[in-house]
Amino acid sequence: MQEHRLVTTRRARYYTIGGDHPPGESWIVLHGLGQLASVFLGYFKSIATPGRLVVAPEALNRYYVTPGASGGTADAKVGATWMTRADREAEIADQVEYLDAVWRETSSGAGRVTALGFSQGVATAARWIARGTSRIDRFVAWAGQLPPDVEPAVYAKLSGGLTLVTGTTDEYAPWIAEGNHDARLAAAGVTPQVVSFEGGHRMDRLTLDAIAGP
Repeated sequence: MQEHRLVTTRRARYYTIGGDHPPGESWIVLHGLGQLASVFLGYFKSIATPGRLVVAPEALNRYYVTPGASGGTADAKVGATWMTRADREAEIADQVEYLDAVWRETSSGAGRVTALGFSQGVATAARWIARGTSRIDRFVAWAGQLPPDVEPAVYAKLSGGLTLVTGTTDEYAPWIAEGNHDARLAAAGVTPQVVSFEGGHRMDRLTLDAIAGP
């Protein structure tokens, strides 16, 4: 058996709220495993303003979240995933090209761009920052592990820095802390802003409002 490859056009979707054209500030927010961008964007209504655009791209791979569900199950929940371990490098390359295209279309004229990843979206955002061509000023890694394949020195180049957010009762906190190792970041000259909130593996509106500012 011989493997072959080709590049094909893919129809992707993203959602936006807030923002003038061009926006003074843009947030590109990446959802977690099993979520959809239209639903995830709802967590950001409180920070969307005429001067701040919030953009939620949806991962390119969708699936039925409910075990055993199919297209014939009318109420089966559909979610999206950024990648699996299968064909990993090709998936990452597709993500980076896709997110660069979203940035060019929505945020290239913004005065300041924040990339926020939630859960699985943290690794996706980090790889995009490391491998893409988009100008990202700040990275908010929310309830997710910084991927070990991205050198921490990448975050030192962000003019707005790196912010790490975790809930105090997040069941994934030990795994998140393992990847976001203080010594590894310090060795690269990165001093992240560390934020915690009372709660589990989720977004938190008050914490988000405080990070975003007026």
